[in-house]
Amino acid sequence: MNDAKIFKAKFWKRSLRKMRDRIATRLFDTRLGRDILISAIGPRVMAMTVDCGDHVLSFSPVDYIGRKVFRKGHFERDHVDRLLTVLRERGLLRKGTVLLELGGNIGTQTVYFALSGVYARIVSVEPDPRNFKLLAANIADNHLQHVVTAVNCAAGDRDGRLDFYLNSKNHGKSSALRQSASDEKISVPVRPVAEILSDVGVDAGDVGLIWMDIEGYEPVACRSMQALLARKVPLYMEFTPAFYGSAQASTFVAELAGYYSGCLAFFEDRVVEMKVADLPVAGEQFDVLFLR
Repeated sequence: MNDAKIFKAKFWKRSLRKMRDRIATRLFDTRLGRDILISAIGPRVMAMTVDCGDHVLSFSPVDYIGRKVFRKGHFERDHVDRLLTVLRERGLLRKGTVLLELGGNIGTQTVYFALSGVYARIVSVEPDPRNFKLLAANIADNHLQHVVTAVNCAAGDRDGRLDFYLNSKNHGKSSALRQSASDEKISVPVRPVAEILSDVGVDAGDVGLIWMDIEGYEPVACRSMQALLARKVPLYMEFTPAFYGSAQASTFVAELAGYYSGCLAFFEDRVVEMKVADLPVAGEQFDVLFLR
């Protein structure tokens, strides 16, 4: 092949490559394209970082929450905005107080709360070592070390060690309760909430909100923060009757009703204000905000 033909072949090869790259760039900048891209990433990629506008987030591309962040640019940020609006409207938003976050995961909600500027300090508790590494990175990358204190343990009713089960596909489903036969069992430290707060220098009287998402371990964690519940600190949590079983769910509701009289239940298609004692103890998972 002479030089002219070689040059022509290289020219067309470069042109086709540039055209391919332009098409791919346009495609992968769409919701569908991002969905295709994140689904195609292999296990060799252990972490990714994306610019989400007013913050950055690092995540595992094999994790459910990470894939949501990559596709949408956030993970349930609207839940944080909705909660802050409700607290503000009801006069329960105590600006300058401490947010206690049980189940910080990789720090999505942690960052959203910090960016709101409502809370002077956030204590984020996360036992999963995979999540905690990303939580620490997201705190540092968003320069939130002066606001957020991350604690690598589970919140429970005793001080010691706890069997903990890692979900490989959805790190947010990792829990002290085994949910799948494929879950990997590890041992993590467990601390009562009162000790966690004491260790990081937070007075229980300064806590203005408890945000809890710990995959079925909520009844145990609540037993270690009775002082906070007695003060009727607003408590927002996932309530999952399927995890608890009807008997334990009924007991848990009765215990919570001893501290709070009313609540807002956030179901898939509606928000219902009700007495705590009337919370359903069977059915699907839903979020609850326990009020005074």
